[in-house]
Amino acid sequence: MTSIFVDDPIKAHKYYTEVLGFLSKDFNTDAQIAVVVSPEDPDGTSLLLEPRGDSFAKDYQEKVYKSGLPVMVFEAKNLVEEIYKLKAHGVKFRDDLAKPEWGIQNLFEDTYGNLIMLQESNKRK
Repeated sequence: MTSIFVDDPIKAHKYYTEVLGFLSKDFNTDAQIAVVVSPEDPDGTSLLLEPRGDSFAKDYQEKVYKSGLPVMVFEAKNLVEEIYKLKAHGVKFRDDLAKPEWGIQNLFEDTYGNLIMLQESNKRK
């Protein structure tokens, strides 16, 4: 399990499941617990949407965001197709596709104070 700080785990859970397409693994509104997983690997790494509150996490999240750094990187099998799909759901991407020698990548905002990077690596034979 890994975590991403969000200002509201319950609202972020809705966004991550309904817009980004993650599956809900553990969701308890009273306890502010929201855990999602990839539909391609539901037994793989879980993502905890962790409440940031007014702690060090808020400062960390804001500084990372202002610096333009992603807090998480997700792999896509077909990045261009994934971008079109997410844009149709209202996801706002930051940059045009970057094309480093190892693949392609792009950043989007999760609307909860985070930048997320999507990448597609070149296939090696």
